[in-house]
Amino acid sequence: MTKISLPTCSPLLTKEFIYGVATASFQIEGGSTHRLPCIWDTFCDTPGKIADNSNGHVACDHYNNWKQDIDLIESLGVDAYRLSISWPRVITKSGELNPEGVKFYTDILDELKKRNIKAFVTLYHWDLPQHLEDEGGWLNRETAYAFAHYVDLITFAFGDRVHSYATLNEPFCSAFLGYEIGIHAPGKVGKQYGRKAAHHLLLAHGLAMTVLKQNSPTTLNGIVLNFTPCYSISEDADDIAATAFADDYLNQWYMKPIMDGTYPEIIEQLPSAHLPDIHDGDMAIISQSIDYLGINFYTRQFYKAHPTEIYEPIEPTGPLTDMGWEIYPKSFTELLVTLNNTYTLPPIFITENGAAMPDSYNNGEINDVDRLDYYNSHLNAVHNATEQGVRIDGYFAWSLMDNFEWAEGYLKRFGIVYVDYSTQQRTIKNSGLAYKALISNR
Repeated sequence: MTKISLPTCSPLLTKEFIYGVATASFQIEGGSTHRLPCIWDTFCDTPGKIADNSNGHVACDHYNNWKQDIDLIESLGVDAYRLSISWPRVITKSGELNPEGVKFYTDILDELKKRNIKAFVTLYHWDLPQHLEDEGGWLNRETAYAFAHYVDLITFAFGDRVHSYATLNEPFCSAFLGYEIGIHAPGKVGKQYGRKAAHHLLLAHGLAMTVLKQNSPTTLNGIVLNFTPCYSISEDADDIAATAFADDYLNQWYMKPIMDGTYPEIIEQLPSAHLPDIHDGDMAIISQSIDYLGINFYTRQFYKAHPTEIYEPIEPTGPLTDMGWEIYPKSFTELLVTLNNTYTLPPIFITENGAAMPDSYNNGEINDVDRLDYYNSHLNAVHNATEQGVRIDGYFAWSLMDNFEWAEGYLKRFGIVYVDYSTQQRTIKNSGLAYKALISNR
């Protein structure tokens, strides 16, 4: 595989289709002394939490290298850049704007606008200010209102520089990985926490949507959800039922409240101690209209029935990425079509899709044919979904560059650009060159 090839009639080959690259603040910025501490700083400082014992203090040093990084983004020929704002960089502990932090982002946004690159801004990509976590974090309902206050201030400060806002990135990860099984910051463990955190995150989304509609009515305003489609290991009725429960618990729990104003019916099966604290009017706030839905997709997961836990995930086999995730692009198409058939969807953007691969740097070249093949097959999977009536307006490669991969530290590389962390040198991988060729040859 040397290039990305799509059917000549594909809507993905029109100039209207938006191609972009994506990053997240904590994963690339560094510059930690210029912001308040966040939950990931604390998590990184906790022994045994990060695979290589690293942290985000420097990361890709985007804080100092952002101008060169925008040159890099422009060189790829993309239409858009998806970035996230560090809440603890732009809001002080007393709840006011931090001028230095705001300027860092307005300078970036002004530069993107000058180069005609659309800014897709994510307002929360997991880096909750630590002082809010000290007051309960996403288990505290007040955090949702603190988020709305931050969104009010920062969107007013950004003015007309932004093309699109996403309230949250992957609330599943924040709630389930962070507050239920504890493998992400803040590292809490307990089923009594997960649904409560999820509800406050979704409430924060709804409150922020109200602010966005008032402060930024001309931008595309929505949310980014991740989906890992659930497949039953067998045709056995118990396995099928367990898999359906897993899908509701892990995927639809975040989708259905936004689209339908209600949680999945499995809420009736949960012990009272595990239930979220839902106040009157919450579901109406959560389910107000969005301009688009961002979908992040990487892999699928098989399940079987479990006697006490209801469902049990099965270890994947077959072609795997460096994360150990199965490569199965057909499930991407099936996910998009199923969502389209289940809900009345707004336009969709694929806000993340990509693969960690064991890259090797040889004579200034990274011939990542495995990642290139992943992109080719998954972009074709997106095309196949459009053939079945799904409206998809854009696609963002995850990620622009190798970066801090959360609990894996710097061990896993998702970038279409290689980062040498000792020198901060960037090198476009062959997958990045193929992505550029696809975009520029439309």
